Amino acid sequence: MKALDASNLPGGSALVPALSSDLQPTSPAPRQKAAPTKFCAASRLKPLLALATFCAAPARADPVEDFYKGKQLQFVIRTPVGGDYDSYSRLLARHMGKHIPGKPNIVPVNMPGGGGIVSANFVGVAAPKDGTIITMVSQGLPVDQALNLNPSLRTDMRQFNWIGNVVNANQLLVTWHTSKTKTLEDAKNRETQIGSTGAGSASVQLPAFYNNVLGTRFKIIIGYQGGQDVDLAMERGEVEGRGTNTYTGYQTSKPHYLAQKLILPLIQVGSAKEAELPDVPLLLDLPVSSQNKPLLEYMSKAITVGRPVGTSPGVPPERVAALRRAFDLTLLDPEFIAEAKQQNAEVRPMTGEVLARVIKELIEAPQDVRDRVKVALEPKAADIGQTK
Repeated sequence: MKALDASNLPGGSALVPALSSDLQPTSPAPRQKAAPTKFCAASRLKPLLALATFCAAPARADPVEDFYKGKQLQFVIRTPVGGDYDSYSRLLARHMGKHIPGKPNIVPVNMPGGGGIVSANFVGVAAPKDGTIITMVSQGLPVDQALNLNPSLRTDMRQFNWIGNVVNANQLLVTWHTSKTKTLEDAKNRETQIGSTGAGSASVQLPAFYNNVLGTRFKIIIGYQGGQDVDLAMERGEVEGRGTNTYTGYQTSKPHYLAQKLILPLIQVGSAKEAELPDVPLLLDLPVSSQNKPLLEYMSKAITVGRPVGTSPGVPPERVAALRRAFDLTLLDPEFIAEAKQQNAEVRPMTGEVLARVIKELIEAPQDVRDRVKVALEPKAADIGQTK
């Protein structure tokens, strides 16, 4: 396999990301943690019958196994080493190979740049289209494409072959426990300084959305290099809160923030409430005008994209099916589960088929909804501040 070369790929900004009827919660009850999928007896019977038929017939070559046997696959990672994209990608790379026919080796390759656009362009445009390249795409890129936010994104997310989603966790805007802003209503009545990374990032766009649609008064302080820097700024009192981070992200990297109630979540975005946060308002449930309801639905669906795993466009269907099957089996693998627990890496899977449908719906949402979401994600000049 040729070595990866992303030197000529453009960078770009990152994004955050309407719930279709089959994805909307039927009641406001909190979402329970997803238990590992269990196969019923009927689902076990089909492969056993197929195996019996296979054993009775003459041995045949498996073209998928023949292709992958002895191969080295590459798992392209959109970030530098560290962070949950990197840790989830490496966790999958360590365990998924043994569930792919032919048991190929999977090697992680970090390809940071442009908020994940560099790696997405490589996989979507330049990478081999044979199923030897896997990646975890930035959560916000489907919406980036849908809203045409960054011309440097040169690939179509709908053309990726989606393997599955490892986890979708709600995005939280939080304040530090010493802030006077302790509720969403407080945020509508006083200016609250919120740390973020840079223009175009989710940590800017979600607070801007809250200001423009819900009437909050967040002052978005940009210029921090990453989420860890924003956390330090909160601890030092430079800012009062953080623009956005996932609930599972705090569980993994800063569990003491939650255990010691050092942060106060003001709002959560997703398809249903986190089971542990029943009292934190869900964006989808907030009272807004009928004209703005589709905007809340769109943003809530965008968050469900989570940590999407895919392979290049144009991969033969039988290899895509094998990779999807391997992904599903990996998430049921006791060794994978044990290591995920050790890392506090929560797993809430979504199948590749469902993930592909969600991404298609985001990109092909009505134009008027996409136009209004694009405006709502743009912060007003008066709402932006710079780090000191």
